[in-house]
Amino acid sequence: WVTMGIDLIAGGRRVGHNVRKTPTSQNVYLKLLVKLYTFLARRAESKFAGVIAKRLCSSRLNKAPISLSRVARYMKGKDGKVAVIVGAVTNDARLIEVPKLTVCALRFTADARARIVKAGGECITFDQLALRSPKGSNTVLLRGAKNAREAVSHFGHKTSVNNPHTHDGVKPYVRAKGRKFEKARGRRRSTGFKV
Repeated sequence: WVTMGIDLIAGGRRVGHNVRKTPTSQNVYLKLLVKLYTFLARRAESKFAGVIAKRLCSSRLNKAPISLSRVARYMKGKDGKVAVIVGAVTNDARLIEVPKLTVCALRFTADARARIVKAGGECITFDQLALRSPKGSNTVLLRGAKNAREAVSHFGHKTSVNNPHTHDGVKPYVRAKGRKFEKARGRRRSTGFKV
């Protein structure tokens, strides 16, 4: 008897690991941006435009926001360059002085936009960036921390047979932080054991 082979035409063994070609969002402007940057990537042979097009198609979770303080930190000593973020730029109240920045992003919070403009910088959109530097010259491509979400603090790290510490130091899903909630057995030496 013959063993069945792998259907290579259907994609082989790896199914579902495909890169998005279009965004799932129904936002017309986003779709137009994808069109524009895929065109630039193809016709201008621009790797930068290709990366932008790929990131524009990614899920919201993968378009993590970045704070103004981080943008300022990464742009130190890069005068005259444009910070490019495929995602949102948010304000950071802890940042005392905002330097003069030119930032291109999908979205700015009202406070972040006001602070950038007040410092003599400018907030530009991706279609404006395409006119200024279609191949990404004088730009700094940045992205926010993807695992900074609160939800991630509840996830255990990957485990193996030799590693019993999967859920050590992982934030529990607890209703409240009071005395009565998951504070006794397993949390104190006096009551059973402590981890």
